[in-house]
Amino acid sequence: MTSVLARLKLARLARRLNAGCELPLPALILMTDDERVHDPLASARALPHGSAVILRHRDGAQRARLGEALVNFAHQNNIMVLIAGDQVLAQRLGADGVHFSESQLHEVAPSRARHPNWILTAAAHSERALLRAHIFGADAGLFAPLFPTMSHTQKEGFGLMRFRLMAARAPLPVYALGGVTALNATRLSNACVAGIAAIDGLLPD
Repeated sequence: MTSVLARLKLARLARRLNAGCELPLPALILMTDDERVHDPLASARALPHGSAVILRHRDGAQRARLGEALVNFAHQNNIMVLIAGDQVLAQRLGADGVHFSESQLHEVAPSRARHPNWILTAAAHSERALLRAHIFGADAGLFAPLFPTMSHTQKEGFGLMRFRLMAARAPLPVYALGGVTALNATRLSNACVAGIAAIDGLLPD
């Protein structure tokens, strides 16, 4: 969990990074998680206006309940909600878009054709995946892991220099994801990224 001051600092850094992004993409994205985000709605309430939430809860019934609550809150508070990997639920709830895993990248183009106004993001763990996300028409790639993270304990982080290089030559806007906190995000200053995505770094204390 993170203090109010730390979350505000992370939000300021994300907005600074996002300023150079040509598309109307959120600067800050909260990723929900079944085990680590016990109250997604409370976490969403702690986000600054203009942020986004990607609902990744896997249990179908719980995901639907949380999605409905999040969308109702978000539409009144200038927050975007993307549903991970579930286009049917996203449409039913009136969500702002969908987030796709690497294995679902082929679904981006058909989704774009059906829902041209949706925001479509994609997970990417390599430059090849970023290229495929771009080819299929994703608006942005969530590129991970930048730093070591509990979400990918089996993977080493890209490291700052490598991440900066790959983000700069990516064919689509990139979000920094993976172990990003208010403390280490300052090292991203002037990096070519659309913003920051995080789990623990955005959880209220």
